[in-house]
Amino acid sequence: MGKYDPLRRYLKKQKVETLELSFAEIELILRAMLPKGASLPEWWADGVERTSRQVQRDAWRSAGFHARLIIGKDRVRFERRR
Repeated sequence: MGKYDPLRRYLKKQKVETLELSFAEIELILRAMLPKGASLPEWWADGVERTSRQVQRDAWRSAGFHARLIIGKDRVRFERRR
């Protein structure tokens, strides 16, 4: 089981098109702290490069969502992919 699997499972259960979660809420779902890099937009943004740092993106992508950091609010907006 990967660190971000609980987030994937949580998002898969959602029926809404868009939802926002605070860092604290995400950490409760994960039962772990987010890394410092999570405060950077690129940590959440879809990218074409493949690195080990992107394991978190697989969680929301496989649940059918895009993620975007809401800068200055420690919140993330998840939007269902079309």
